[in-house]
Amino acid sequence: MSDLKVAVVTGAGSGIGRAVSHALAAAGYEVLLAGRRADALEETRSLGGAHGARLHPVVTDVSDEASVNALFAEVSKRFGRLDVLFNNAGRGGPPVPIEDLPVDIWKDIVNINLTGMFLCAQAAIRIMKNQKPQGGRIINNGSISAHAPRPFSIGYTSTKHAVTGLTKSISLDTRHYNIACTQIDIGNAATPMTERMTKGVPQPDGTTRVEPRMDVDHVAQMVAQIVSYPLETNVQFVTIMATTMPFVGRG
Repeated sequence: MSDLKVAVVTGAGSGIGRAVSHALAAAGYEVLLAGRRADALEETRSLGGAHGARLHPVVTDVSDEASVNALFAEVSKRFGRLDVLFNNAGRGGPPVPIEDLPVDIWKDIVNINLTGMFLCAQAAIRIMKNQKPQGGRIINNGSISAHAPRPFSIGYTSTKHAVTGLTKSISLDTRHYNIACTQIDIGNAATPMTERMTKGVPQPDGTTRVEPRMDVDHVAQMVAQIVSYPLETNVQFVTIMATTMPFVGRG
């Protein structure tokens, strides 16, 4: 069992989470698939091909402390250790002016995108600091919205900026436990969530334009590369994006 490698991926039922789950399983990890929809998690598992046996669905609401604790209790019970957390679950909001965003939607975005990441990181740290060998790696999905907003995205943008503070605090406060923390900022990966970009999305100058996307598997390959490093090496921040998408100079 000395070669056992264990990962948790949140938001594993689709898109980036699904692609990263498959990449980690292919790299030899036992991967616990966390998400709110059992059918989506099972689809991720069934699409895992030869590595499907390493994919383990666990229905989880990352915004609920009891649900998160149950997920990580399952990690400890089933495998006895945790090497990687890919903190990926998140949601956006309706593209409306700030003054029209319902407060309940704001709170839900914060609960999933920020509190959910904190709860998962907290639970992961508790395992990582007490296991032998000690340590592990936490990778937070920041998004390029951690740097520059899209129009009418105050909930998503605010939480993704906050993820940067979360990442830095985890890096500082847990390095003596041999825990490395990364923020990966992803732009326009080709997933069902970004399909609308092929028809045009609002720009800061008031126009609408089609935006290029990149293969989501390239994101998964980046995560697999990061986790391949020994824990004495950390990728603190990394941005991966479609080369010609409007990000640098946005606005």
